[in-house]
Amino acid sequence: MKRLYTPWRMKYITSTDKNKDECVFCAILRDEPEHDPDNFLVYRGQNTFVVMNLYPYNCGHLMVLPQQHVATPADLHASVQAEMMAMASYLTGLLTNIMTPDGFNVGMNIGRAAGAGIDTHLHLHVVPRWNGDSNFMPVMGQTRVLPEELPDTYDKISAYIKKHPPQFGG
Repeated sequence: MKRLYTPWRMKYITSTDKNKDECVFCAILRDEPEHDPDNFLVYRGQNTFVVMNLYPYNCGHLMVLPQQHVATPADLHASVQAEMMAMASYLTGLLTNIMTPDGFNVGMNIGRAAGAGIDTHLHLHVVPRWNGDSNFMPVMGQTRVLPEELPDTYDKISAYIKKHPPQFGG
């Protein structure tokens, strides 16, 4: 068996400060803002927040979440739905500026049957894509290769948001 080491994940795997019985996203949001870098929370909006995916499909994989703990878009007020979509649009621009991807996947997996790893708290994925990024590693080796560690990507995204904050009221 071949191994690909990802030492940056150990801090998350061994963390004991979050109650395992509660929603991980709600715990991140409830944590103090000074812990945002530790939680990879990059933005707190009026009704939404943005976190980096700890198990990204690609470098820069972000998730937009409502602050309200709901499982489906139908459970949200239209204004929160609109803020989620506005944030997704903002994030594609942000990622285009700092990572120059060739495209994006933007979407939700609603329910376990649809592939949601955490199906009780709705989240919208924003995944930058590059031509040829789905090579033999994820297809044959069932392994993703990421060229940058999460804290480095977090620093780039956070710096961009501080310099160019969203302008849609969040």
